[in-house]
Amino acid sequence: MILFPCLMVLLGLCCVSRAAPKNPGKVEDAPSGNTTVVSAVNATHSATNWTTKNDFYSASNNISSQNKSAETIEVRNMPVEEGDIMMTEDRNAANTLWSNAIVPYEINPELDHRRAEILAAFRMISASTCIRFVARTNELNYLHIRDGEGCASFVGVSGGSQTVYFGPSCAVGNLVHELIHALGLYHEHTRGDRDQFITINWPSVIPDKKENFKVKYGNTLNLPYDFESIMHYGTTYFSVDGSPTILVNDNKDVGQRTHLSALDIRKLKALYRC
Repeated sequence: MILFPCLMVLLGLCCVSRAAPKNPGKVEDAPSGNTTVVSAVNATHSATNWTTKNDFYSASNNISSQNKSAETIEVRNMPVEEGDIMMTEDRNAANTLWSNAIVPYEINPELDHRRAEILAAFRMISASTCIRFVARTNELNYLHIRDGEGCASFVGVSGGSQTVYFGPSCAVGNLVHELIHALGLYHEHTRGDRDQFITINWPSVIPDKKENFKVKYGNTLNLPYDFESIMHYGTTYFSVDGSPTILVNDNKDVGQRTHLSALDIRKLKALYRC
């Protein structure tokens, strides 16, 4: 009979010991979570400060040890070229333009909370060109802007419902980049004369991503190479270890995602004759 009360006391002491905190009075650190989706800048998808959201991983923003932008994604079950271009067939964008520079669009309901950002991206392009984005009524060809793992687009008019991905890691500038692909322009760093202006540091490029840096001959609209283009890669895109994949011969910044450059505007105007 004496053993039973003793046993109960011992069990009680064990329960108290197991329930006690490891460090009484110390608040445990919150888990850091996955920080790769966003970044080095504050991706609070707010329409009020979108002009300050640079490309997340641009070396020109002094962001170290990042080797992807929000645009460098792999789209499931979809061939992707250069990180964010879906199913390209040729480099002649002039053959696949939007009629009368009018681009119908639909915004997937899953992105209703980001409508202000999408409209801000439209305005960034329309403010300096004749290109207009209009809500779709019954048009056959139109952009369907939807959520995704990152940002991606077809180049030019692919026909029918044409997806543009605008994922959580994408800021307004990234979406503008994709919309300009949809309007018919390719990446600046792959144009035929690029070796006069930049050097690809091939040993730093992820082996299976070297295709993203190969020259693609196509329509340059007879305009100069543009370091400031919103369509240019940043210096560490697809790096194996964060070291530069693009060396800029004139030591200029590349990879910005805050605005259309003067030459971006001229190219769109030339392409759409406005």
